[in-house]
Amino acid sequence: MTPQEIGFTNAFNLNRPTLALFSKCASKDELHIVRDTFFLGMASQLCPQEYGSLRVSMITDPTAFTSIVKSLNTPKGLETMVTAARASDGWENVLGALHAVATEVNSDLDGIWMTLEKGRLEWLGALNSAHPLKVILKDALKNDERTTERDLMEAKMIYIYTLSLSLPAIDETHKACWRKIVKMEDKLNPLKNYDGDLWDSRKEQWKHLDLGVQEAAERGGSSFNDAWEA
Repeated sequence: MTPQEIGFTNAFNLNRPTLALFSKCASKDELHIVRDTFFLGMASQLCPQEYGSLRVSMITDPTAFTSIVKSLNTPKGLETMVTAARASDGWENVLGALHAVATEVNSDLDGIWMTLEKGRLEWLGALNSAHPLKVILKDALKNDERTTERDLMEAKMIYIYTLSLSLPAIDETHKACWRKIVKMEDKLNPLKNYDGDLWDSRKEQWKHLDLGVQEAAERGGSSFNDAWEA
């Protein structure tokens, strides 16, 4: 590795904890706060001149400085800092310098980020769409004193199927195939005329939905179990 590549790799590794915050985001705006915090962290290591000028600009702006100080150690701390940085005259210079360094070492920072953002937004969309049915399923399990492990497994399978409907990475033919197997009358309502005997996770066709949802959860910085328990 060249000295430039080593420096870039070290900076990237140092800022991995910030990048990992994408998994806590609940909206596109929150994701972009994390993205720009990551960019600032990278720039502080790789573009000290541009980053230093940005800091001076933020500190010498009374409005920006006051808002940053007031938000220290609060849930709005990162958002306030990033908002002030974006409004600074030096923001575009920092981004330009950082991306120039990334280009020199053949790293696509925007591509890396967009992979995370896309995965998170797709997973959030699936969670939101499937949430009403999850509530129905969990309430039914809770209110039935005779609930068995089989009941729980079937409820999770229904939830997995419902999540899959909003995940474009899972081939539509796999979803249609499963509907045919379980004789589903309404693809948006798997509970309509539901026949539990047909919902068998051992069937070969089920793995496409099961693994597809698990992989989507991982891309979104989560897991199926976390989604079910939330």
